[in-house]
Amino acid sequence: MIRFLRQLALASLLALPFAARAEAPLQHQQVPGYYRLALGQFEVTALYDGSIALDEKLLKGVAKRDLQRLLAREFLQGPAVQTAVNAYLVNTGQRLILVDAGAAKLFGPTLGNIVDNLKAAGYRPEQVDTVLLTHLHGDHVNGLVTPDGQRVFVNAEVWSAKADNDFWLSETIAAQAPQEAQGFFKMSRDAAAPYLAAGRWKTFDGERELAPGVSSVNTHGHTPGHASYLFRSGEQRLLVLGDIVHNHAVQFTRPEVSLEFDVDQKQAIATRKRIFAQVARERLMVAGMHLPFPGIGHVRKEAKGGYAWVPAEFTLLPAK
Repeated sequence: MIRFLRQLALASLLALPFAARAEAPLQHQQVPGYYRLALGQFEVTALYDGSIALDEKLLKGVAKRDLQRLLAREFLQGPAVQTAVNAYLVNTGQRLILVDAGAAKLFGPTLGNIVDNLKAAGYRPEQVDTVLLTHLHGDHVNGLVTPDGQRVFVNAEVWSAKADNDFWLSETIAAQAPQEAQGFFKMSRDAAAPYLAAGRWKTFDGERELAPGVSSVNTHGHTPGHASYLFRSGEQRLLVLGDIVHNHAVQFTRPEVSLEFDVDQKQAIATRKRIFAQVARERLMVAGMHLPFPGIGHVRKEAKGGYAWVPAEFTLLPAK
């Protein structure tokens, strides 16, 4: 009897590890798309709107063989390359500033997550008091309005460069544009309309201070009034680039490669070269709307020409 009990106990012990290996269900969801960092006394929150697949054929001025080699170096493969859409929320302590508003769902179901991720980050849309637009393309402004055309950021003033307003909000220019471009003009007008009606749509010319520690930087070329925004707190600075870069695998190494959607491709290339040289020389931290999320890091000058993208390392925020 004792021998039987010992055998039974041994059998039970041997069975325990297998009993503990119950299957766990797959979760089928990612963590919320936000990331924070401190910038002096400011707090910056990167917000992920989602991603869109851009065809490699949209990149101009590079041989197909070179393009495929550059993509392969980053373990990417065409013809469609995943491209992030990011926005940046900056809490200055006095203002809550959102740079760009994402695409909403007008470019498909993989985008349109700015508001959800803003809420997950601990904020509400009505707390945003300033929206700065890098330019008026739909993937940067569609998120300003609800599906029925109402303001998402009801307490915010929206700022954009006058040159972009004069271009994208002009019905005359829109009417002269190719048929395939008409939708882009309509997106811009639809996004601006409720803010214009409420007197909350503002414009600026050139480079100027828009709020304490926040200045516009002229980076036109991708669009006529494309602007970047420099945030400064103490000795720390962050330049939110906008659409200076659309493909990190190609355009850092080959800044002379343009994008089909650049309104002025020659000027867009010149702007990219100028900004890359500046931020590399000054070791200035940058953030990009189409860089791999969270899209924050530095640009390094390479000895053999061209540049390299150096993503910021994940870090904890300073203790309160």
